[in-house]
Amino acid sequence: MEEAEAAENGSRLHESSKRKKRKKEEEMKKNKKKKNPTVSIAVPGSIIDNAQSLELATLLAGQIARAATIFRIDEVVVFDNKAASDDEFVVTNGDENESGAPFLVRILQYLETPQYLRRRLFPMHNSLRFVGLLPPLDAPHHVRKHEWSPYREGVTLEGNHLKGTLVDVGLNKNVVVEQALEPGQRVTVAMGTNRNIESDCLKNVVTPFTPREQMGLYWGYKVRYASNLSNVFKNCPFKGGYNHIIGTSEHGLVVNSSELVIPPFRKE
Repeated sequence: MEEAEAAENGSRLHESSKRKKRKKEEEMKKNKKKKNPTVSIAVPGSIIDNAQSLELATLLAGQIARAATIFRIDEVVVFDNKAASDDEFVVTNGDENESGAPFLVRILQYLETPQYLRRRLFPMHNSLRFVGLLPPLDAPHHVRKHEWSPYREGVTLEGNHLKGTLVDVGLNKNVVVEQALEPGQRVTVAMGTNRNIESDCLKNVVTPFTPREQMGLYWGYKVRYASNLSNVFKNCPFKGGYNHIIGTSEHGLVVNSSELVIPPFRKE
């Protein structure tokens, strides 16, 4: 009799454990399907013009990059309040002196890039003269050589490969991804479940949003240039635009955090 009761109790515990496991798996699937909200900030390029030297301007840009990383900002928009036209600015490889918005865009992009990719993606430039003074951001996608991560940032390399494209992801040897890609492109690589970072398994390129959507990882910020304040909103990359906007000014009203009501994020 006691043996029968023990077997029945064991069966109940097993069923309960299975139900809990199924429930946990269902919750994980739901969380994966959830659309994560994004947060953007807009910064005037003229903030750099207040710095008295190139070194101080670099330190100021570094503080902005660090704050954006700490608060998990997804997009930093640098708007130019001195631009003569609506033309979009593109970072060039020239060595001309920069100030204002172009300077800030370059420094923000440089700091967001993992250290092992900077030499390939950013040629020497006068604006980068003092970036060595800045502390590393230590963002989650700035993965060290000896660390395993489900995703790594990389840059595609020249040279033909029978199985796909060679990519430098900051390891002792390059990895191969399935896709055929042009050299010099920055990509996000899914490293697979094998924790052996020296594995020769074929990898796959994913979108930069995948680490965040699949695992909730903060994967850095995107930098966007806007030729004026109106283009911050006009050229918004998100479908439907920004659903809630907060503006700050030294001439604005003082609002306590307890009085600030933010609507729920829009779900798409």
